[in-house]
Amino acid sequence: QLQLVESGGGLVQPGGSLRLSCAASGFTLDSYAIGWFRQAPGKEREGVSCISMSDDTTYYTDSVKGRFSVSRDSAKSTVYLQMNSLKPEDTAVYYCAADHITVAQAQCVAGLGDYWGQGTQVTVSS
Repeated sequence: QLQLVESGGGLVQPGGSLRLSCAASGFTLDSYAIGWFRQAPGKEREGVSCISMSDDTTYYTDSVKGRFSVSRDSAKSTVYLQMNSLKPEDTAVYYCAADHITVAQAQCVAGLGDYWGQGTQVTVSS
């Protein structure tokens, strides 16, 4: 069974950090772009950060540049999103997705995903 499973969400105070994980099972990530997306209540889903597994090209939306970092561990079929200096506006359900279009920016901008995880809640609040 092909699936992606996110973990690592939770409640954190403003300025804090979280690391999200996206673990793939049933397929290897090497031929995909892996993206992190988020959706807050009443808002459209947006691409936060994406990484091309073929060449490590990354993309970040402007609001997270300098604060978030995406990385991968191919041996574990896992992609991580390190989130630092979190703000209340980062509060959302975060999803990871794998898409056969391997260009990271294209995946994030267009919101592409052949496979999606179930999402993990991130809440930034004091």
